[in-house]
Amino acid sequence: QVQLVASGGGLVQPGGSLRLSCAASGSIFRIDAMGWYRQAPGMERELVATIVSGRTNYADSVKGRFTISRDRAKNTLYLQMNSLKPEDTAVYYCNARVLTTAGTLHDSWGQGTQVTVSS
Repeated sequence: QVQLVASGGGLVQPGGSLRLSCAASGSIFRIDAMGWYRQAPGMERELVATIVSGRTNYADSVKGRFTISRDRAKNTLYLQMNSLKPEDTAVYYCNARVLTTAGTLHDSWGQGTQVTVSS
């Protein structure tokens, strides 16, 4: 069993900042990859940013504004979001590809945290 708990969402004005966190816990042997995705109303879930072996990848729409990072010791993923725009409004989900202590590979999702950018 692997659990991901996301937090840090909220209401912010355009141009503002938020920092999302995602804590992983459970039967974790190793986390191979982590990422943030988002889903706006009526839209499909889309990739925001990923981090794999220290290498980061961003959607074009967030490059230069968002920064993904990871604290391996705490099994925690972060997303620093600056210069937020109304189009960033969505439910943000964290994802982790986890090798469990039982030797199985799991693709785990957090519960989502709402980010609303509005004046």
